[in-house]
Amino acid sequence: MNSGGKRFEILKVLGDYVILLPIALLIVVWTIFAPNFLTYNNFMNVLRQVSMVAILAAGQYFMICTGFIDFALGALVGLCGIIFAKGMVDWGLPPVIAALAALAVGLLCELIDGTLVTKFHLPAFVATLGMMYIGRGMCYVITNSYPVSKLPASIGWIGRGYIANVLPWPVAIMIIVYVVVSFISKRTKFGRFVYATGGNREAAHLSGINVDLITQCSFLLGGFFSTLTAIILVSRLNSGQPSAGTGYEFQAVIACVMGGVSLSGGKGKALGVILGAIFVGLLTNGMTLIAVDSNWQQVVQGVVLILAITFDVYKQRRQAESR
Repeated sequence: MNSGGKRFEILKVLGDYVILLPIALLIVVWTIFAPNFLTYNNFMNVLRQVSMVAILAAGQYFMICTGFIDFALGALVGLCGIIFAKGMVDWGLPPVIAALAALAVGLLCELIDGTLVTKFHLPAFVATLGMMYIGRGMCYVITNSYPVSKLPASIGWIGRGYIANVLPWPVAIMIIVYVVVSFISKRTKFGRFVYATGGNREAAHLSGINVDLITQCSFLLGGFFSTLTAIILVSRLNSGQPSAGTGYEFQAVIACVMGGVSLSGGKGKALGVILGAIFVGLLTNGMTLIAVDSNWQQVVQGVVLILAITFDVYKQRRQAESR
């Protein structure tokens, strides 16, 4: 390949993954202002934290590509985590059965949301926002606002274990998730139908795509990834916390939008989402290392979300004008 071809490939990659530039900038800034940033232990901590947001963002990715945003995902992380923990501690269930019970709850909640959107034509933000409050409320009702502790040691490897003392299990699970998600989105009929549904719902319907079924499946994937995130988080914390997952749904949205997934639907790449999650993790980690107050961290994340959405809207407008 000649130099012109190589330059075109580089520009194409930068165009598809603009998030690489903010990530590089963050690494430079935190390296200067946070002496402990460039350490092995810190990077392992960042990757573990990123893994949970990234796995949840995989569910949000399918939702946004379909043309919706699911505000319930963070609350479902908390609720499914409580079911998982209570199942083992108070109900005497083996870990696998407790995990399946948590999965059943996550899928049921998202099945309800999907039905409200597809069959009763309720706006997705109303259905998922309502489910967010229901899920979070049930976390406190079931636990009486107390954490569920004394979990069996056999689940500790999921959130705190390493493969060959090098790669944390949550990171390995995240990698597997995104290999599968990337394959589904690029190589399967379902992935193509998701993009078609989000790109133009009416045109997809007229072309023979069952848009309601695609939407319902996207909701169910959100329930699956919420449950998987919950199981990892419970293992990592060694307890079921009723407040677990709070704000995760918005971090997942930031990861998706920063990773190039268009809020208008029908556009985005799985690799961009994981890079967006890494950006969120690096941003939070760096602010923690330089002792930025947690309340100000939320302010910064809100500003980042607004800027990312503004950039997405501007980009979509420019593309529409150029046609």
